[in-house]
This record gives sequence, structure tokens and C-alpha cells, in this order.
Amino acid sequence: RRRAAATAPRASLSIEKDRLVGTGVSFIETPNKGGELSPRYLVFHYTAGRSAQSSIDWLTNPAAKASAHLILARDGSICQLAPFNVKTWHAGISNWDGLSGLNSYSIGIEMDNAGPLKKVGEKYQAWFGALYTEGQVIYAKHRLDEESRWWQVYTEAQIQRALELAQLLVRHYDLKDVVGHEDIAPDRKRDPGPAFPLESVRASVLGRSEEEQERYVVTASSLNIRSGPGVESLAVAEPLKQGTAVVLLEKRDRWSKVELVKNGDIEGWVRNKFLEKS
Repeated sequence: RRRAAATAPRASLSIEKDRLVGTGVSFIETPNKGGELSPRYLVFHYTAGRSAQSSIDWLTNPAAKASAHLILARDGSICQLAPFNVKTWHAGISNWDGLSGLNSYSIGIEMDNAGPLKKVGEKYQAWFGALYTEGQVIYAKHRLDEESRWWQVYTEAQIQRALELAQLLVRHYDLKDVVGHEDIAPDRKRDPGPAFPLESVRASVLGRSEEEQERYVVTASSLNIRSGPGVESLAVAEPLKQGTAVVLLEKRDRWSKVELVKNGDIEGWVRNKFLEKS
């Protein structure tokens, strides 16, 4: 049975002859591809699958009639299924920036994530039956939906690797935009979903004016703001009061780096679950 590399990567990535090179990177060619590609966009997806390996197995199966350029595992390892100058079948019926059929214009990254979940007792169940604990999920409203749902979180390794991939691919291919499947097919798709900090990744790669920065308010009566993303990190200021407005600087799976709107000299890390988008 074919296996993708499972070692969490440490070294930086590079691109050689349209293939990704670096520690924790493997290549398994998919038959589900065709035609030359001159990419203009980067599209992020979630797999809505059981594991990275199960998604690799499926997307290299001719019966799937689907594929992507990369699969990003939860430990940060990456499997490439096709060179970046070859079309893969990840976008389906899609539109963006006046163009239709984004398979012909984009690089697709599938991230190992179960997607939306259903609460069953004290756990949370994916469509394929797997159960997750409270520490593995968030409750959030997708911007295209009216009601909140449970979603599997992305790992720290995935988020940091996704940012590294976006920076590399945008720079190497001079890409115009970084989007989600939900952006190019909003009538039928919700990936990568609210658990993934797509706007933060996009802003870090492409830049964003201050007017466009995401703003949040504190929902806890008292919220510690710390020097790092963990309870072991020291507080950098007095606890934030409920209703305090902050600007998002960086979002991770459970923590966000923020800056106070009324005092830009104060910035630090707070727990995501005590922030609400304003």
C-alpha cells in the first residue's frame, strides 16, 4: 500500500520543475488530471475525509474523477498528486474574477479535515462516523450560513504549513489571489470553513489595508492577553474586559494574536473561543 511521508516537516519548501521539494514532502501521481495549467489562483479545500491517507487513496483512484495538487496532513506533511503546471480536478463548477471553471486557472490544496460535525452526546460526529472530543472542535457560523455548526479544528502544523505553501506558491507563480472553495462555489461548498483562518493567510501573503483587517470583540467578562499562544505564557497587560475591540493579527487553531483598537501599543495572544467577530 502506498504511503505518504508522515514525518512532521521542519525545513523550508521550494519548487523545482513544478514539483514541491522539502522535508515531509512526497509525490504520488494521480491519474485524475489533464491539460497544461498556467495558474493564477490558489484554492484551499478541506477533504471532509477520515485521514490524509484515505484522501490520497481516493484522489488517486480513477473512479473518484477528482484530485488536487497537494494534500496537507494534520501533522504538516504534504503529498503532491500532480505537478503545478498540470490541471487537477478540485474546483468543479466554479467562478471567480470573471472566470468560470477554476480547474483551468488554479492550484488546489486539500487539507485533512472532517469539516462540519454533528453533536452526539458528549462527542461530535463526522458524516463518515468518526467521533471527536470537545478539544478537537469549534462552534462557529460560516459566513455563508445563517446558523452556527460544529467544525473540526485544523492543527497548528497545518495552519503554519498552509501559510508557508501560500507564500511560496504566490511568489513562485505570481498568483493573483488566495481563496477558498467556498468563495468560488458558494452555492454548494463550505470549505475550508470557519475553522481555517483563510483571511489571515490571504492577508499575510497578499497584504491588506488597515480598513480591511478583521475586528473582534471580547465576549468573556475578563480575558487574559498573553505573550504567547498558551496558558503558560505571561500576561502582557491587564485582563481585557467584555466588549473590548481588537484587531486580528494572526489566527491559530485555539489562540489568536490581537492588537487593541484603542491602544495599538498592546498586542498579545488570547483564546479564540472568547472572541466574536464584530
